[in-house]
Amino acid sequence: MTSHTLSVLVENKPGVLARVASLFSRRGFNIESLAVGPTEHSDISRMTIVVAVDELPLEQVTKQLNKLVNVLKIVEMDPEVSVQRELLLVKVRADAAVRSQVLELSNLFRAKVVDVAADAVTIEATGTRDKLDALVRVLEPFGIKELVQSGMVALGRGSRSITDRSLRALERTA
Repeated sequence: MTSHTLSVLVENKPGVLARVASLFSRRGFNIESLAVGPTEHSDISRMTIVVAVDELPLEQVTKQLNKLVNVLKIVEMDPEVSVQRELLLVKVRADAAVRSQVLELSNLFRAKVVDVAADAVTIEATGTRDKLDALVRVLEPFGIKELVQSGMVALGRGSRSITDRSLRALERTA
């Protein structure tokens, strides 16, 4: 099984996320990462779904997704021709004795300190899953108090947008 990143444009309506997620669930596929948010058009949302599945079942799921009324477009995002990022917030134990070490390590990863307390710092980092995993590994010896990581978001490289044709089709039906 390999990991695939799907960018799915959907109508911004209640219940769409549940229908899309249940389609994967019915097929027995685990969604590794899911991020949903608005696009540059208020009536369209973009789902970025990362799923580990073989090529043929993925094609079947994609065909079934396309049959859902609220799904406008599905594109598999090739890591070679797309920008893919996740967001990590991590609270690390950092008293006065080790704080400078924690700050140095966060700088190495181009992360930002977003909160400082007497015995902890909260760090924000964006990047690939590998980069964020590496950051967590170097911070673990200090003691991680709390951690949250977003789902992957991705955009194709270059000037083309996956919303271009989809919007024209949506405008014709409106």
